[in-house]
Amino acid sequence: MTLARQRSQDFLLFLFLQGLVVVIATDSAAGPYRVVIVGGGLAGISSACVLAARGHQVTLLEKNPWVGGKAAALEADGFRFDMGPTILTLPSVLRRVFAEAGKRVEDYLELLPLDPQWRCFFEGSQGGSPTTLDLVADVPTMKRHLDAFTDSPQAGEGYERFIAMSKNLHEVSDRFFFWKSVGGLTDTFDFGSSFSAAVLKDVLSLQMGRSVSSVVRRHMPDERAAQMMDHFTQYVGSAPDQSPAVLCSIAHMQTEEGIWYPVGGTRAVPLALERLAGELGVDIRTGTDVQAIETDGHAVRAVVTTDQETVPCDAVISNCDAVRTYRELLGGQAGGRFDKKNDYEPACSGVVFYWGLKRRYEQLLHHNFVFSRDAEEEFEAIYRRGEPARDPTAYLCAPAISEPAVAPEGGEALYVLVHTPYLRPHHDWKTMLPRYREVILEKLERTAGLEGLSDEIAFESALTPESIHHRYRVLKGAIYGLASHGKYLGAFKPGNRRSDVPGLYLAGGAAHPGPGMPMVLMSGWIAADALDQDARSGRLARRLPIAADR
Repeated sequence: MTLARQRSQDFLLFLFLQGLVVVIATDSAAGPYRVVIVGGGLAGISSACVLAARGHQVTLLEKNPWVGGKAAALEADGFRFDMGPTILTLPSVLRRVFAEAGKRVEDYLELLPLDPQWRCFFEGSQGGSPTTLDLVADVPTMKRHLDAFTDSPQAGEGYERFIAMSKNLHEVSDRFFFWKSVGGLTDTFDFGSSFSAAVLKDVLSLQMGRSVSSVVRRHMPDERAAQMMDHFTQYVGSAPDQSPAVLCSIAHMQTEEGIWYPVGGTRAVPLALERLAGELGVDIRTGTDVQAIETDGHAVRAVVTTDQETVPCDAVISNCDAVRTYRELLGGQAGGRFDKKNDYEPACSGVVFYWGLKRRYEQLLHHNFVFSRDAEEEFEAIYRRGEPARDPTAYLCAPAISEPAVAPEGGEALYVLVHTPYLRPHHDWKTMLPRYREVILEKLERTAGLEGLSDEIAFESALTPESIHHRYRVLKGAIYGLASHGKYLGAFKPGNRRSDVPGLYLAGGAAHPGPGMPMVLMSGWIAADALDQDARSGRLARRLPIAADR
């Protein structure tokens, strides 16, 4: 039986799984569309799984030898490192992607909850000893931690009010911002007849015009604790004093669903999705770079690889950086219009060290932040002057506490990330990196007590903004796509459904809803869902005849 005939006999199948209702049958009138996904990052492989589960024919093209984008792994001398994202939040997003195919995440991944979620190391004041504070998910417990840390009940009370406010922002985001293609305010709210008093209340609750930093400090009198709370927004790689208050919603997302560690590292997530995609019949072609997205002067018609292979299609989902998609893959009038209409700023970049250590440091938890002395000075350097901070904040992942197999016995696979500016023309990281390495080593020894760290390094590798730029084809080495700067509209990224180029959809950290593991997975789902909706409704014109069989 042909797929078209088989689909004509299908009915809409609803699956109730973990509180989710998912439509997984393609509308019989549409039949399967041929879709090419450019880029096999987390968003790309998420899109592939959703579209294949809904019956479409999917080809995924990835220039690197692996699927998963930044969620890659480095293995050497008995050490294993996650190279990109290391923090998994909102596992419900991952569950929703698997539910499209009627599958359970738990059958593909083992997820371990981490609580405390972070350990924070702070400089001692006036030459005093450094201090530590653990972030825990339970709000009453965190209140007690903060009261003891600051010797004041105001800190705990302020944190409780902050999480309540964050919960409201999270709920508003769920209603109006997540799980649909959004490119601006008019895509979020219906300002017509359905704009009610309740919706107006939601708009006002977004605290538009306020920054993350100002809202945090309105609730938290202690500057050290405020610095910790600022770093909920570092998932998006933007300055807290320039980012919109709605991003405070991230705090509740994290405390509500927790932080999780996939056994095997975050690399296990794209491997699980790749396995699911294979089961669903996705044609995954690694080592295949894309040179251009071809149009007929208006709509998408094909993708051309650097080997000059033309892959015809009905639609394209680009998991490349949104700006580079338009500038480099589309070019022409479409690229020119996009550049003229938009002035997107890259998010920050970073230096990442992968240090295989001969020993563990017992004071480290799985996730750790070693904070700068002066957050304002740090963000001024990175985001305004475009220079590495003299006294930076460092994020450390020490996974051996959760999975000893990441290192030889007694050792540690230490991942160290320090945010830097995105690439500027005068940056030469070949000469900058050795000097900055010494700054970071001294910082970790002084503030986190990692004494003798340089002598414990048995293996070393690193990424710089320059190598990130070329390895992942991101804009100016930005780790987190596009900056979320702007107190009113900073949260908005390029929409997933592109009306200017019919048949083109965007997914990834530089598209709606933005960066971070759960958001890029959601971005992939949104792009796939928008494409599928357009196919079933007839809004997406078919470019190719329906294939007889898959």
